[in-house]
Amino acid sequence: MKIIIAPDSFKESLTALEVANAIEKGIKKVIPNAECIKVPMADGGEGTVQSLVDALSGQLLPVNVTDPLGQEITGFLGVSGDRKVAIIEMAAASGLHLVPIQQRNPLKTTSYGTGELIRYALDLGVEKILLGIGGSATNDGGVGMLQALGAKFLDIEGKEIAWGGEQLANIAHVDLSHLDSRLQSIKIEVACDVDNPLCGEYGASAVFGPQKGATAEMVTILDNALLHFSKIVEKELSVNIRDKAGAGAAGGMGGGLQLLPHVELKAGVDIVIEAVSLAEKIANTDLVITGEGRMDAQSIHGKTPIGIAKIAKRYNKPTIAIVGSLRDDYEVVYKYGIDAVFPIIRQVGTLEQTLNQAEVNLISTAQNVVKLYQMR
Repeated sequence: MKIIIAPDSFKESLTALEVANAIEKGIKKVIPNAECIKVPMADGGEGTVQSLVDALSGQLLPVNVTDPLGQEITGFLGVSGDRKVAIIEMAAASGLHLVPIQQRNPLKTTSYGTGELIRYALDLGVEKILLGIGGSATNDGGVGMLQALGAKFLDIEGKEIAWGGEQLANIAHVDLSHLDSRLQSIKIEVACDVDNPLCGEYGASAVFGPQKGATAEMVTILDNALLHFSKIVEKELSVNIRDKAGAGAAGGMGGGLQLLPHVELKAGVDIVIEAVSLAEKIANTDLVITGEGRMDAQSIHGKTPIGIAKIAKRYNKPTIAIVGSLRDDYEVVYKYGIDAVFPIIRQVGTLEQTLNQAEVNLISTAQNVVKLYQMR
């Protein structure tokens, strides 16, 4: 029997690989000779680098970068085993978790460190960059990232603008002539799971700004700054970033990335599925097991289990989800290719106890799932 095990991580508990290992242990208790093919997954958010490094036999590399407040920290990126693909999480350099709550101010924070990660990937000589842009602390339209790659954003006096979202209002001229030339020879696939425009009621500032520390007054300042930025870009470069679906992702990073060559915004789980050649693996399997920390109605919006289920249904393969917990609205996933869902929690306890018991509970649940599967 051949089984694909392709879970996401269980946040704050186990990495995707650790989840897959636990599920395999449970399966082997019932079918010792089962062929288990473990494919750690992610959807472009936190954990994507680790999942793809595990799946592509790669490695994590530490990189000194600039954090959102302008301080030097040690970030990281991943590189595939064949050294052809770099995997980057924006959050590793420009993440909200890097900024203490009392210092969160998207008027000031910069995405410069993300550009440094991209530049380091270019130094490695990779052919492709997979970039996840979730969890950012910034609302600067990706301008900091572009500055790190050589772009210049000049004010009316011809001086480079300072870092921070509010500074975009001072841009009078955009100069891409010094942009790193190596960008012309690589492809950047961006994991972008929202379709928000750059500005307005559903734009970066209004929708995502408050969670980054923006007050109502700040939201207005940031939205106007992004609008001004988009007008200058359209005037000087003939590129409309304002209305592009996904431009508002990560504080406008989705829009700023449009100033680079060979950039494509895609659903994060689709990027990972393609990178690990999951469709080819599923085509030749008997059963697919996926999972995530919590399954609910939001799971149908670009989350890992649904992306995997869609591939499995293409080949008419049964798909089971093993999850940490469920919300009452989870049943909608049955309409999207999941055949059965099994939560792993066996007894009531504190959150800390539940997180610590995840591996044991996964093993037990996987064991019961396979016993049930054998009865069909």
